[in-house]
Amino acid sequence: MSPGAIGVKASLADGIQLARSAGFEGFELDIRELAARVREKGLEEVKELFYRTGVRPGGWILPVDWRGEEPVYRAGLAQLPALAEVASQVGATRVPTWVLPFSDERPFKENFDWHVSRFEPIVRVLAEHGCRLGLEFIGPKTSRAKHRYEFIYTLGGMLELCEAIGTGNVGLLLDSWHWYTSHGTLADLRRLRNSQVVYVHINDAPAGIPVDEQIDNVRCLPGETGIIDLKGFVQSLNAIGYDGPVTPEPFSQKLRGMPPLEAAKITSDALLRVWKTAGL
Repeated sequence: MSPGAIGVKASLADGIQLARSAGFEGFELDIRELAARVREKGLEEVKELFYRTGVRPGGWILPVDWRGEEPVYRAGLAQLPALAEVASQVGATRVPTWVLPFSDERPFKENFDWHVSRFEPIVRVLAEHGCRLGLEFIGPKTSRAKHRYEFIYTLGGMLELCEAIGTGNVGLLLDSWHWYTSHGTLADLRRLRNSQVVYVHINDAPAGIPVDEQIDNVRCLPGETGIIDLKGFVQSLNAIGYDGPVTPEPFSQKLRGMPPLEAAKITSDALLRVWKTAGL
């Protein structure tokens, strides 16, 4: 469960309990809150929050502002080792972030090299603490159409960036929405190796809208419309042995107006129906 993805605000302790009550098996972390809680209460007490509920630590969003100006980037990079160490100690070793599919300043090759230069120091720090970085490509044509330079927006393109970074602990944040809107195929998924997939988001698309007209922040619960082939999506991930978190990210205004437990339970139930449909 990712609280922010379903419009829920909750502390670490309350969020873990909410995830358990709603039927989730894992909880996505706010790494700075986690680190502060460890400083205040101690590592063992924080681990106990997970142990006593049976909820597993999920991923944590990369806290470095790698898109920012150099001093801001360097300041975040300097803080990363301590945060990665705490995350590793609680067993949270998967770190997602997303990459814009355009630039208004840098042509493709220049932008590609810039991303490599920004990510390489980050992933080296993460590697020292047994953590992996997942990079999300942004698929919708509407997200890049009005910008000067196109950048990576497909699974294959993002794998090329991962390969260029070259540290061995960077792979995909694979989102069913971006896979669908980038015209990805099940064959693309089945060619992947487990080691290439760090994190997974799952959601559905509104009906009645052509794929190239879909808008990124207008989505649906997993399996809500059937527009995205989620059965094939999760079966393909299962076939390659994917063993990480699968996190619903519906960006639903309907959910945001609900009480937290109701929103979390509806989301959990939707995900469970996808598993059942896929026979998993």
